Amino acid sequence: MKQNWRPGTMVYPLPAVLVTCGSTPEEYNVFTAAWTGTICSDPAMCYVSIRPERFSHAIVTRNMEFTINLTTRHLSRATDWCGVRSGRDYDKFKEMNLTPQAGVKVASPYLEEAPMSIECKVREIVKLGTHDMFIAEVVNVIADDKYIDPETGAFSLEKADIMAYCHGQYYTLGDRLGKFGWSVQKKKKSINPNT
Repeated sequence: MKQNWRPGTMVYPLPAVLVTCGSTPEEYNVFTAAWTGTICSDPAMCYVSIRPERFSHAIVTRNMEFTINLTTRHLSRATDWCGVRSGRDYDKFKEMNLTPQAGVKVASPYLEEAPMSIECKVREIVKLGTHDMFIAEVVNVIADDKYIDPETGAFSLEKADIMAYCHGQYYTLGDRLGKFGWSVQKKKKSINPNT
């Protein structure tokens, strides 16, 4: 038996990210977002949806750029706190001991504590209802060396202990089930040394 529910945002899990914005240290702010994701691979593009009443909405609109910072188990308290407190009332960087670093390709800062930061330039703002979607081009990705496998050059999600959001709860990633294409991958033939 299955139930029909009213329409809702039930595509889970989602990334739980800290988005940084602002063009000067006096304007810097950080906020939590789960309505974010990839929308195109070439050119690399992503989005973040922000409620117009949020303090950061005006900052992102004015500067037309932001940085998405992936979060970890270690950043879970800061991630939640930055989502329920406003930059109008608090210096979130100071309150949560987060370190803003000057952006590389954008004026927005990135978080020193984040395992990966994705610098974005806004191409379009789409007004949708409760949220405005900021569609952006990825202009730079900053990855922390300590999470990169020295042999393969791959970023280790397991080592970074990346955090996700699911229906009001935060989780870390679970067991790896396979890699892209594993379901159709041909099995390697074993070589019998006696033949």
